[in-house]
Amino acid sequence: MTIDQIAITIILIITFSLFVWGKWRYDIVAIFALCVLFILDVLLGGENSNLIKNPANVFLGFGHPAVITVAAVLILSRALRNSGVIDMLSYLIMPFSKKRNIHIFSLSSLVSIFSAFMNNVGALALMLPVAIKTSLKHGRSPSIILMPLAFASILGGMITMIGTPPNIIISTLRETQYLELKNQALLDNGSNAAKYFSTNGINIHNFHPEPFGMLDFGYVGGIIALLGLLFVTLFGWRLIPKKQQSKSKDESLFSINDYMTEIRIPENSSFIGKKINEIEKITDERLVIVNRIAIDEKIQPVKEDQLIQINDRFQIKADPVDLKLLMDQHGIRLIKKMRDRIDKLKNESTVFREVLVMPNSPLVNRDRTYFRKRTSNSLTVMALARQDQPLKKRLSDVIFQVGDVLLLQGGLDNMNENISILNLAPLEHREVQVGVFSKVSFALSVFMGSIIISMLGILPTTVSFLGAILFFLFSEILSVRELYDQIDWPIIVLLGAMMPISDALQHTGITEMISMAMVDITQNLPIWLTVAIIMVITMSLSDIINNAATALIMAPIAVGIAVAMGVNPDAFLMAVAIGASCAFLTPIGHQCNALILGPGGYKFSDYWKMGLPLEILIVIMGTPLILYFWPL
Repeated sequence: MTIDQIAITIILIITFSLFVWGKWRYDIVAIFALCVLFILDVLLGGENSNLIKNPANVFLGFGHPAVITVAAVLILSRALRNSGVIDMLSYLIMPFSKKRNIHIFSLSSLVSIFSAFMNNVGALALMLPVAIKTSLKHGRSPSIILMPLAFASILGGMITMIGTPPNIIISTLRETQYLELKNQALLDNGSNAAKYFSTNGINIHNFHPEPFGMLDFGYVGGIIALLGLLFVTLFGWRLIPKKQQSKSKDESLFSINDYMTEIRIPENSSFIGKKINEIEKITDERLVIVNRIAIDEKIQPVKEDQLIQINDRFQIKADPVDLKLLMDQHGIRLIKKMRDRIDKLKNESTVFREVLVMPNSPLVNRDRTYFRKRTSNSLTVMALARQDQPLKKRLSDVIFQVGDVLLLQGGLDNMNENISILNLAPLEHREVQVGVFSKVSFALSVFMGSIIISMLGILPTTVSFLGAILFFLFSEILSVRELYDQIDWPIIVLLGAMMPISDALQHTGITEMISMAMVDITQNLPIWLTVAIIMVITMSLSDIINNAATALIMAPIAVGIAVAMGVNPDAFLMAVAIGASCAFLTPIGHQCNALILGPGGYKFSDYWKMGLPLEILIVIMGTPLILYFWPL
C-alpha cells in the first residue's frame, strides 16, 4: 500500500469507529474526518498527494447537486404540510381503522406514499398523532402500529429518487462514477475501466452518462415496498413483544412509570421511615424510586432496605396524573427549583403537553438550560421519558435525544409557538385539520409539476425543486423562516463533508484494491450472490451508521467490483441504494426508528425481531428483481 492509501484507510477506520461510538453527532464526525483529510493531504505533499485532487475545492461537496436536492426535499415536505395536503389525506384514511390489519395497512400505505415524495422522517412525524389517536380510539396498543408505520416510511423512500438521501446520492454518483471510469479508460488503456468499455462494446468518446431518473428506483423499490407492507401488515406486527402489545390506556399514550422527575421528602410525608422497596407496594406500583440525589447533587443508586428520611431527594418514575394524587396523599413534593418555576408560570391559561423530540429539533444534544433560553423561560420541562436507557444524571443535566418524550408546562400561546419553533411533535389527541382546498390543489399542482419537469429532462431535478420552493414562498405557503428551519443541517453537513472522503477512496486506488479483493473472494460464486453480498454489507453498515454516509462509501466500491467483473455497475448501485435504505435492526440505524422508540415503548432489542425477517425478505426478493430490471 502507498502512503496515500494508508492515510485514507486510517481516516476511514477512525470515521467508522466514531460513527459506531455515537458520542459525537455524525455531522461533527464528518467535519473532523474532512479536516484530518485536508491536514494529511498537506503533510503528504499537497500536489504530490492523491487524497485531494485540488485542495481549493475541498468544500465543494456542500454545493453538490445531491446535497442541494436533499435540502430542497426537506423544504418541500414542509410546504406540503402547510398547504393541508397531508392533513386532508390523513383525514380520508381514518375511516379504515376499525379492523386491525386494515388499520395497519392503510396507515402504512399512506405513510409510504408520503415518503416516496417527501422526507420520510417528516412523513412519519405527520402520521404519528393520527396513528396514536386511531389506535387508542379502537382500544389497541400504539406499539403494534408505530413500528410497522416507521418501517413503512423507510420502505416508501425506496420508490423514487427523492424518497431518501441514499437514492439521491446514488442517482448523482451514477453520473460521476461513470465519468470517472471514462477518464480512467482514456488515461490508461490497460485499466479495468478500459477493459469494461471494450468488453461491453461501448464507444468511450461518445459515452455521456446521466444520473438515475426520478422513477428508476421504483422498478425494484416499488415492488419491495409493496412486499414489505404486506409483511408488516400480515405478520410483522405479530412479532412485536406481547408486553408492548398489551399497553393501552385511554388517558395517556405512555405506561405509568415512563416519566422521570425529581421529588423531595418534607417533614410531614408518610414515606418517612419507610424502606425504599416498600414504596412501590404502598403506591400500588404507581411510583418507583430510581435514584437518590445526594447533597453534592450527584446521583446515587438506592438500596432496597434504605430508610427514607426528612429532606431526602429522589429521582422517581410516575405518570403525572398519578403523581399529583400521590403528592397529596403521601405528602411528597417536587424539588424546590422545579416547584418555584411552576409557580411562576402558573396562571389560568397554563397547559400541559406531551411532546416528542424530532431528529432535526434544535434540542437534540442540548440540555434543560438551553431549553429555558430558547423558550425565554416561558415553559418548563416537568418530566422526561426515555425508553430502555436509565437516566444517570439530574434532569437539569440530561442531554436530550431523538425520541425523548417531554412533559411541558406553560401558557397556551407560548406552548404552541415554542413547539413549532423547536420542531417538537405534540402527542396529545388532536383532531386532524383539513387545509384549504385552494391551497391543497395549488400545492399539489406545483409539486407534481416540478417532478414532471424533472422526469422529462426539461430541467435538472435540483433546479426544478428550487423553482417549486420559490412558488411556495411567493404564494405564502412557506415563510422565509421555515426555509431555513426545515433544513436538517446535520445531514447537509454530513453529506458535504463526506463527499471528499468518498472521492479520496477512488483517487488513492483504495476502491480498486477493495474491488479486486472482493472479486478474488467471489470469483467462484455466481454474480447474483455477489450482488446479494453487496446488499447485505450495505444493510449491515446502515444499521450502525448513517445511511447517507454508507451510500457515499459503498457506491464507489460497488462500481469498482462491477467494473473488475466486467458487468453493468447499475445493478450494483441499485443493491447499494436498497441496502442503504433498509436499516430495520436498531433504533439508531434510521431516524424513523429513533422517532418511535419513546412513544411505542420499545426496547433496543425489539427492532430486530421484526426487522431481521424483513431484511432477509428484502435480500431474497430484491436480488432477482435488481438483476431482472438492471441486467448485467
